[in-house]
Amino acid sequence: MTDSVIECRNLTHYYGERLIYKDLSFEVPRGRILGLLGKNGTGKTTTINILSGYLRPRAGECLIFGEDIQRMDPLTRRRIALLIEGHVQYAFMTVEEIERYYSAFYPAWNREAYYELIRKLKMEKLRVAPRQRISRMSCGQRSQVALGLILAQDAELLVLDDFSMGLDPGYRRLFVEYLREYAQSEEKTV
Repeated sequence: MTDSVIECRNLTHYYGERLIYKDLSFEVPRGRILGLLGKNGTGKTTTINILSGYLRPRAGECLIFGEDIQRMDPLTRRRIALLIEGHVQYAFMTVEEIERYYSAFYPAWNREAYYELIRKLKMEKLRVAPRQRISRMSCGQRSQVALGLILAQDAELLVLDDFSMGLDPGYRRLFVEYLREYAQSEEKTV
């Protein structure tokens, strides 16, 4: 038995006749961070959509926690937190309201992780109050809220697609450092 959280074997995917990749294989051991790098259109988001079960590859298989993602048990799926490109949020809510709303869906919700990330990224210095509406925040501030919501789910696997969208280089670096510490101390896989 392997200690890999993710195992992708010989993935092949096309959009129409256009080959995205062929025979892509990789493993992600527990407690590690893996980054997919490449130009636009090389298949990074496609791979994440396959890992999430939203797309079925033309060939190959993907296992998460040893289960095929196409037939994954709902209890296993609860162990995965997903941040999709674009950071979909309810912009009419406040920082506090969105945290309370999300918490109802996740039994292992860690409220402190949400507010800790906001404190760590110094959102308070940006004059973001708990009662501020998300619609009145910058793109980078919205990204920070989305990242806090992901961490608060206390999932074993975090899948982040374009997590740094809207973050300036300084905040991006702070978040990557925080994420590295978080993954190591909590034995999370990203």
